[in-house]
Amino acid sequence: MTKAEQRQLAETFRRMHQGPRLLLLPNAWDAMSARIFEAAGFGAVATTSGGVAWALGYPDGEAAPWDEVVAVTRRIVQAVRVPVTVDIEAGYGKSADQVGRSVADIIATGAVGINLEDSTADPALPVRAIDDAVERIAAAREAARSAGVPLVINARVDLYLKHVHDDETRFRETVRRAKAYVAAGADCIFPFALGDLKIISELIAALKVPINIVARAGTPSVKRLEEIGVARVSIASSVTLATMALVRQIAGELLRTGEFAVLESAMKRPDAQGLFARGD
Repeated sequence: MTKAEQRQLAETFRRMHQGPRLLLLPNAWDAMSARIFEAAGFGAVATTSGGVAWALGYPDGEAAPWDEVVAVTRRIVQAVRVPVTVDIEAGYGKSADQVGRSVADIIATGAVGINLEDSTADPALPVRAIDDAVERIAAAREAARSAGVPLVINARVDLYLKHVHDDETRFRETVRRAKAYVAAGADCIFPFALGDLKIISELIAALKVPINIVARAGTPSVKRLEEIGVARVSIASSVTLATMALVRQIAGELLRTGEFAVLESAMKRPDAQGLFARGD
């Protein structure tokens, strides 16, 4: 991929956040899952940090070695023609400068977007101080500028996930953080774990920037989310977990029954081969 092609993909991905249709993003964990999503008709693909980590043999939470995460990202980008955005968790860096270097590594794979969260693994400090989080987003934006790629930064605000503050204070602080993150270079705000449509609507009205919602089983339909102004919906690790559940079911049935009917629903080998035989 040339730098000009990457810039074009980034601009295409940015426009997907501007409506009128909601951007529905599936989350892949390897090249094959990414190709399946692309072949199904999705116009862009995200990665799932959990899915990538588990596929590599590590727990989620920046436990997977960074060079392996970068390598998987590169394979995903090379496997598809659509824009790819990458969940880099908290940025794989203790400092803003280190986050900037991580972002530069991801841009070098050909990816055109990132998720960057403000939570920590420290129970005593569940979310970063706002100044620290802002510096990390600014470093990500500077890395994108230096690379000459208009990277789409999806800034994750984790107050709802971490149950920080009471309801009223949590909303106000989410708005305050979101505005600061946008000022630092974020393009989209991701209030992870927020599922209340009323609060989502109020947040959209307060911010007037694209909002990303994570969908789970039971989340209202894309049509309903689109009606209230949600710009982007991702599904995080849900498909990875559903796939793992299916593999567990197949394993159990094979051991329990000794029969092979459970394999009848398998994708045909020519179909799998065809996913990667596009002549380019």
